[in-house]
Amino acid sequence: LCSPPPPAVISPCKILKCNSEFWAATSGSHHLGAEEAPEFCTALRAYAHCTRRTARTCRGDLAYHSAVHGIDDLMVQHNCSKDGPTSQPRLRTLPPGDSQERSDSPEICHYEKSFHKHSAAPNYTHCGLFGDPHLRTFTDTFQTCKVQGAWPLIDNNYLNVQVTNTPVLPGSSATATSKLTIIFKSFQECVDQKVYQAEMDELPAAFVDGSKNGGDKHGANSLKITEKVSGQHIEIQAKYIGTTIVVRQVGRYLTFAVRMPEEVVNAVEDRDSQGLYLCLRGCPLNQQIDFQAIRSAQATEGRARRKGPSLPAPPEAFTYETATAKCREKLPVEDLYFQSCVFDLLTTGDVNFMLAAYYAFEDVKMLHSNKDKLHLYERTRVLSPGNTAPTGTHPTLWVALLCLCWLCLL
Repeated sequence: LCSPPPPAVISPCKILKCNSEFWAATSGSHHLGAEEAPEFCTALRAYAHCTRRTARTCRGDLAYHSAVHGIDDLMVQHNCSKDGPTSQPRLRTLPPGDSQERSDSPEICHYEKSFHKHSAAPNYTHCGLFGDPHLRTFTDTFQTCKVQGAWPLIDNNYLNVQVTNTPVLPGSSATATSKLTIIFKSFQECVDQKVYQAEMDELPAAFVDGSKNGGDKHGANSLKITEKVSGQHIEIQAKYIGTTIVVRQVGRYLTFAVRMPEEVVNAVEDRDSQGLYLCLRGCPLNQQIDFQAIRSAQATEGRARRKGPSLPAPPEAFTYETATAKCREKLPVEDLYFQSCVFDLLTTGDVNFMLAAYYAFEDVKMLHSNKDKLHLYERTRVLSPGNTAPTGTHPTLWVALLCLCWLCLL
């Protein structure tokens, strides 16, 4: 019998726990009088103590650094001493009329109304990351990449998205997304800075501070989290930048999809660093996997092998034929989402990767603005990094052309 796959590496950073404890202790405290300030400072010191305990394991965590800076700011704002009691005060509930329930927003906090009131509708673009991992960029380039460790997906003037990919099996170069951090930067009177973080087996329906919208500013509800399926599917609407983000947990790993206006995609101060994030420029050339070559090996050898030493067999051995049949159950069109599904089943043996490809395509159908470009097929030539992918040619057409050529030679 095949043994189950070993548990994936889980981050020891406990910043989410620190954030949730502080939020639970202080929700609504900004409505309290001055006589309640010592209680808030007590909770703030407990928060700082919690972050110090987990500091060593959180050095590369964006949410951790955001929390540390936030604590320092709050200490100054509330004139809190760093020395004193750290026991947690009583739990609070949000009073009526709190910004969590606010529905009105200024016009500047609605992208289409404010930025394009007297011009054409914005051009929306899509980026998605799923599986082992497969990337569809804002320019509709499709890549399969290694990208182990932490990588920036998006980095512009409005938000930052970072993913962490970890090996699916020991000794294998197959990786999948185990952690996702999204930072929405403070924007005018619309939203405060907000951080969302998801990890394997933890897909929160709130930001790390426990809130579900943009904070205390007048346009707070122009940023909002909605839980679609508990622990499996959340959606973040950022109306002030015309952006929709979908995060899913499929099996143990995460998928990411975004719909964003071109104007927001290209809103960067440092043009030199713009090419560093994956959704815009794709994976670095040395991180890309030759999808077409590996697919050819899959069909002839029955098992995907990456360049280099032989990899250990996945826990459930799919043949090319059984993987193809399994993927066809959910993905009847043999496009790159279908081929990604086959690739992932062969490299991981985990049927959840079939569902990841299926949901990734479902998100494309919901988020992509051009319904004629939903399906992508293998390109006939290799593009240099950063180029837009041309419209692909369906593999069956090439087979027909090859047959025609042979007939001409006979």
